[in-house]
Amino acid sequence: NKMAITAKQVKELREMTGAGMMDCKKALGNTDGDMDKAVEWLRENGLAKAAKKSGRIAAEGMVAVDVAEDGKTASIVEVNSETDFVAKNEKFQNYVREVAAQAKATSASDIESFLAEEWIAEPGQTVDEKLKAMIAVIGENMNIRRFEKITTDGLLVSYIHAGGKIGVLVEAATDSNSDAVKECLVNVAMQ
Repeated sequence: NKMAITAKQVKELREMTGAGMMDCKKALGNTDGDMDKAVEWLRENGLAKAAKKSGRIAAEGMVAVDVAEDGKTASIVEVNSETDFVAKNEKFQNYVREVAAQAKATSASDIESFLAEEWIAEPGQTVDEKLKAMIAVIGENMNIRRFEKITTDGLLVSYIHAGGKIGVLVEAATDSNSDAVKECLVNVAMQ
């Protein structure tokens, strides 16, 4: 006499977690329709799934940059996914931008220490834990391949080409940050 799971519950759980329909159905079935327990079930099973997915090749993805308002600090990151389809997904793109923001604030010098840091966007988890949660939500392997953070006395500008396929940061020794100088530097970056 298991409780019947309604389509409305499945939809609600999907909206809350971004998990697939079948997974949501299974989660609700296994927790007698208890939303909180179902979220928890998805999280645990999603992370197990993420571990399985981590063997798969992630060769697509995107590059994102984050330049501070004053042009003195900037970061550039590459995050890979398995397919171009996911690389075009808005959730993925927003996540990559969050990784770039994290990199702009980081004091880590390598990927290991970067992954071990607290995730700024949602404290209480590490960068690595957030990555695994995103793998569970998006459903394919992803990895933060590399990041670079630059601080300058001059000026930093960025250029992103072809929707994140190529990203460039240019550092210039200048004491001007006029629009003309910025425009000139963007032209350099485009080369």
